[in-house]
Amino acid sequence: MDLAEFGKIMDALEKGELRVAEKVDGEWKVNRWVKEAILEGFRLGAIKDMSQGQFSFFDKDTFPVREFTAADGVRIVPGGSSIRRGAYLAPGSIVMPPAYVNVGAYVDEGTMVDSHVTIGSCAQVGKHIHISASTQIGGVLEPAGALPTIIEDGAFIGGNCGIYEGTIVQEGAVIASGVIITSSTAIFDATTGEFIRRNADGRIVVPRNAVVVSGSKPIIRNGKPLESGVHLYCPVIVKYRDEKTAGSIHLEEMLR
Repeated sequence: MDLAEFGKIMDALEKGELRVAEKVDGEWKVNRWVKEAILEGFRLGAIKDMSQGQFSFFDKDTFPVREFTAADGVRIVPGGSSIRRGAYLAPGSIVMPPAYVNVGAYVDEGTMVDSHVTIGSCAQVGKHIHISASTQIGGVLEPAGALPTIIEDGAFIGGNCGIYEGTIVQEGAVIASGVIITSSTAIFDATTGEFIRRNADGRIVVPRNAVVVSGSKPIIRNGKPLESGVHLYCPVIVKYRDEKTAGSIHLEEMLR
């Protein structure tokens, strides 16, 4: 791959014509070659002085800050946000300052990226989602064949959350403030009494319309809780989305 070919791939990513991952017949599939192209961009690039005013930046010249115009239809509120080359933000999306969106990320229409939010490399974020302040959506650039972190349409992510390691948050799910989910975080479904563990692909999938809050579980040894009473962190599904939950989220939309 040469710089010209790499540039065409970055352009296609920024226009939303190309994605790192997409749903095919109801299943998320990774476009491995796109991630490989992004990785190749780091090899092709040379470190360049990108400093602006009093702020010093030195990065690969293949990954400058992305430039927008009013015609893109994206609201990027003043205050220090950065969207990297190769990231897509759909018309109608909003970025509050400061926030960071990394290469290969896809943010669909009507989605709010709130203050101090980071959206990692290749993360796929759907339509009409609110990613609340100080939340991190983890990036998965390597290995190239691994699915990235995915937030599906209509989900709501509360403040100070962390969604990492290729977790899939399905449509309409609500993640309450402070919830952390990784590939090794078993989620307890209080409506069924069962744990949701990693699927065959090694990732956690938050079910459609699940409402997840922070909880804890006792440390078990030989089938019994330890007498120390020490508990481990555990996200808990307390219910599935209902009219009351939907009403609260609708209010968030009106406040935009």
